[in-house]
Order: sequence, then C-alpha cells, then structure tokens
Amino acid sequence: MSKVVIAGAGIHPFGRFGDKPVSTMALEAVIDALSDANMEYKNIQAAFVSRVFAPPGTGVRALIEMGRTGIPVIEVEAACAGGGACLRQGYNAIVSGMYDIVLCLGVEKMPRGFMNPEIIVEPWQARMGLSQSPVVWALLARRRMHDYGLTIEQICKVAVKNHKNGQLNPNAYYRKAMSLEEILNSTVVADPLRLYAICAPDEGATAMIICSEKAARRFTTKTVEIASCAHVVSKSPWNNIGGYDWDLVVPQPHVTALACKQAYEAAGIGPTDIDVAEVQDTEACQEIEAYEYLGFCGEGEGGRLIDEGATEIGGRIPVNTSGGLISKGEPVGASGLGQVHEIVMQLRGEAGQRQVANPKVGLGHVFGSFGHCTVTILKK
Repeated sequence: MSKVVIAGAGIHPFGRFGDKPVSTMALEAVIDALSDANMEYKNIQAAFVSRVFAPPGTGVRALIEMGRTGIPVIEVEAACAGGGACLRQGYNAIVSGMYDIVLCLGVEKMPRGFMNPEIIVEPWQARMGLSQSPVVWALLARRRMHDYGLTIEQICKVAVKNHKNGQLNPNAYYRKAMSLEEILNSTVVADPLRLYAICAPDEGATAMIICSEKAARRFTTKTVEIASCAHVVSKSPWNNIGGYDWDLVVPQPHVTALACKQAYEAAGIGPTDIDVAEVQDTEACQEIEAYEYLGFCGEGEGGRLIDEGATEIGGRIPVNTSGGLISKGEPVGASGLGQVHEIVMQLRGEAGQRQVANPKVGLGHVFGSFGHCTVTILKK
C-alpha cells in the first residue's frame, strides 16, 4: 500500500475577525495549502470539510470560488474532534484507492461565550446545573486532585507553558506570556478552573492537501507521512456533558486511551517514540489527563511531568508547542487540523522560535462532546 502523505498545509489565523465571512477564511486557508503543495485547485479530486457552528454548505460556498470543477464536497461533524475525523476521512479515501489527491478543510466562526447548552445536554442535565461545560471540567479536575494529589498550581503551570508558547505563534489568538501568579489570580470560572487556564471559542480555518506518496512526488518533496489516524467514540453509557466518560460511575479505559492504542498499533510505534504532541487543552487539567491517557507518563503522574518541565519545548516530550487551545482559542471545526498544521511545521523544521530539536514523529489528539476522540500520528 502506498503511503498517505500531507503535501500541503495551510492556515487562516485563529482569533476574532469581525464580519469576515467564514467562507473567506476557509478560502484563504485552502489557497495557502495549495501554494504550500505547489498545486492548483484543479488537481483536487474530492474535499472533506469539518464544521460545527458554520452553516451547512460552508465548504461548497468557499470552494466554488476556486472553480466549478464538480468534485464531491463532504461535510464532517464530530464536535471538537471534527478536524481529526475529517483527516481520517481524507486518509481513508486515499488508502482505498478511490482518490489520489484530496483536500481536508476545517473552518469555524464560533459564537461568543459558552456554547448553547441545548446543543449538548438533555433537559434533566440543565436542571441539575450541568448545562455548561466548565462545571463538568471542574468536577473532573477536583476528582483528579482528590485521587492523585494534583494541585491547582500544577494545573495552572500548564497554562503558563501554553501562553509562553502561544506568544511565539503568529497564528494564535492570545499572544502574551503570563506568570503563574497571574493565572492563579485570574477569575475563578468553576473551582478550581481559572479564566486564563481555559480556552476561548473563536474563528479560523485550516487546510491539508492529502495524497498518495506517488501522486505527491509530482508536486513536492517536503511531505509528511500520515502513519495512522484513529477515530473512536466513547463506550461510556452517558457522556453528553462535554463528552467526558463517566469513569466516576463505570470505570473503564478512557476514550483517549482507546484511540491512542489503535493509532500506536497502526503506526507500529509506542508513546516513547513521540517527539512532539498537540493535545486537547480545552482547559489546562485536560492536558494533564492527556499525558496519562496517551502514555507519556503513568496514571496520576501528569502533575509531576509538568513540574519537571518535560512537556516544555526543550523537554523530553514537548506538548502544545503552538500554545494549545488555551492560546489559539478553539474554532471547533478547525482546531483538530490546526494541531496537524503545527505538527507538520515541526516535522519540517519550519516552526520558527517554537521549533523542537529534530523531531521525527508527532501526535495530534482531539477530544470532544458525545465522546468523540481522534489520535493522529505523523512521521517525518
């Protein structure tokens, strides 16, 4: 089987852009990816588009500006994991032999503030006061603090790291370093979670040109291999609230652990082979959870990992060199492919001041409502 590679990566910065249409942001990311791959739009044989809040047909409206080529445009929705699910569909389309060159596009223009609870929860959950995601995040963080001795300082150190990295990323929404004291003293959203340790909804777009290795050689030599891309939905009996497994009630492997097991096995590697990772940090404690579920450390040892500086850019396993969602914000349809964009830049040695020393294998992890999780492994 021919390898599946990323031949081009494009991005529209994440942030707030006033009345700029979502289709225009998408178009700019696509043009950027095509330029990066030395391709023209007529080379694209199919397109997969991730969006959640953007209106139906957003992909078609954007891509038709590139020309009426008649290619299929398939929209993909998997909550916060949509970008990863979109990439998996593109990957499968190439592996199957149906196409040689496809476009994967993620785009979003998020409303301000917390998401409408009616989209995520059932009426009984709203009546219990569980209609906003930070409530559940806080409950899970408190449980981790109780079970493993995780501290609020360790949680906030994740945000310190990600804000420090974000100031080096020209595509991030927030580009300001913050001290531990500033984050600890920021507004308590839902105890123990602080405002500056939570991501903000925003806008943006990311595009990837996915090809068979043979097809890519016609255009570029700076490809990155997609070694695997796993998409799993949680087995927990009830996980609508923010998408989190109810391990408190029915202990079982977390959906991230299930997805990474599939991804590692398909890529023929293990967690110790990962040189750089982008993981879901909707709030800072989730990043610590990801360290453990992805196998970067043992159960309950995530706080020690952040204390040791292991996940800093110069550490043993750099995590969220882009600044993560805490710095970039989370345009949910685009965020998963935004992670892939960062890993591609890292593996190609094009991440500028954020560059990790000679990475060969990178991992992207997204996780969201209704238990969706994708883990993508890229190789140099």
